[in-house]
Amino acid sequence: MDNKKRTALQAAAALVQNADLKGLFTGSIYKGPLKSVCVPGLNCYSCPGAIGSCPVGALQNSLSSLSFRLPYYVLGLLLFFASLMGRLVCGFLCPFGLLQDLLHRLSFPKKIRTFKGDMALRKVKYAVLLFFVILLPLTVKLTPFFCKYLCPSGTLSGILLALSDTTLFSLMGSRFAWKAFILAAVLLLSLLLHRPFCKYLCPLGAFYGLFNKVSLFRILQDPQSCIGCGACARVCEMGIDPSKTPNHTECIRCTACITACSQKALRLGIEKGNKKQST
Repeated sequence: MDNKKRTALQAAAALVQNADLKGLFTGSIYKGPLKSVCVPGLNCYSCPGAIGSCPVGALQNSLSSLSFRLPYYVLGLLLFFASLMGRLVCGFLCPFGLLQDLLHRLSFPKKIRTFKGDMALRKVKYAVLLFFVILLPLTVKLTPFFCKYLCPSGTLSGILLALSDTTLFSLMGSRFAWKAFILAAVLLLSLLLHRPFCKYLCPLGAFYGLFNKVSLFRILQDPQSCIGCGACARVCEMGIDPSKTPNHTECIRCTACITACSQKALRLGIEKGNKKQST
């Protein structure tokens, strides 16, 4: 699938998740019945136009509530999305992923594909998932730490709300300044690096990546067709080699490797029967 088709699908997914067009123009937050449903990608509850809830925010709110109850509903949805698609959610359904993709396509004096310590730094998102999304909200009640201190999508939502009501700017304190710094850093780094937030900080990507090898839809490889030309690795913006690890935890299933493979050795699909595929 070429970039234009994939971008069109990403834009359609973003529009569906932010279908309250009235809210986009008035700055109001939709609070109808659909708000109780979690969307698969990182899309802030407070975003003007958002018709659903972010699964990360919903999970934190459940864990940090005064009367703790295991969040079966949120966990069930997360497990459903993860076991069905893995990080295909990141590649096609996440609005903040689309924003990073668009920024990275802008011309810039230098683009960086990788650097020393790149893969080690990507482990930070697992620490963010464990501590900021799970352990800290469990420990300190009524405090969704990731949303409150790290999430750039939430900061962007806050800016959109403030643009519709400028009096909100006067209420934004040092915490918002910190989050605005994180957002600015992510947006600027997106010009240099492909999807810096997805690679290094996103807890949702960390969670979905754990299911890449076992999800229903995944990258399937025909080892007999692969000639080892390296074309798939050269086009992979996530810096992995699909011919060796087609379902690496970092793979967002953008299908660039499938398009680049002249031998049709890779495809996105469901494994059928007992035919063994390299994973």
